[in-house]
Amino acid sequence: MKIRLARPLQSDSIVDGEGMRTVIWTQGCIHNCLGCHNPATHSFHAGTLYDIEEVKEEISKLKGQDGITLSGGDPMCQVEACLEIAKYCKSIGLNIWCYTGYTFEQLLDKAKKEPQVMELLKMIDVLVDGKFILEQKSLNLRFKGSRNQRILDVEKSLKHNRPYLIPKYKYEKTYQTPKEQCKYIYV
Repeated sequence: MKIRLARPLQSDSIVDGEGMRTVIWTQGCIHNCLGCHNPATHSFHAGTLYDIEEVKEEISKLKGQDGITLSGGDPMCQVEACLEIAKYCKSIGLNIWCYTGYTFEQLLDKAKKEPQVMELLKMIDVLVDGKFILEQKSLNLRFKGSRNQRILDVEKSLKHNRPYLIPKYKYEKTYQTPKEQCKYIYV
C-alpha cells in the first residue's frame, strides 16, 4: 500500500499538537481553504508516493517523540493509508492527533459509506476539525488557525456521539497593554 505525502516526515514539531511530535504531511485536499498555510498540499497529483512499510520503518526509528500528527492536505482523503499508519503508531505507544477540514459530524456521515473512516477515528486521540476560515484567523489560538475549528477528544466524542471539546484548548489568549494581565476569552 502507498501513501502520497507532501514531504518527508517532520520530527520535533511543537506546534502541530501537544508535546514533541512527528508530522505526516499528506498530499491532497478537497477543501482548498482561502488563506491555508499549506496550499502546496492541495493537489492530489503533487507530492511523492511512499510505501506504507517505509513510513512505518521511519516511525520505528523516532526518538523522543510524544506522538504523531496526521496533517496535510487532508488525511481523511487517504483514509486507508492513514489507518494503517495509525494502527502501527498505536501498537508502539504513540498518540495521534489529526487535522482535517471535515467536521466531526461530517466524518460520522462519511463513515456510514466508508467504514474505514470510523476505524481511523477510533485510532485518533485528538481531532482538530473544520475548515480554516480566513476571517476567523487568530495567532493567539493553540494548535489551530481559526476560531471555528475545534480540538476534540475523539474517544469521548464517539462515546457520546457528539463533539467533545478538550477544555484546556477552549480559550484564546488576548494580550493588552503590558500593565494588564493576559485575559482568556471563550472561542
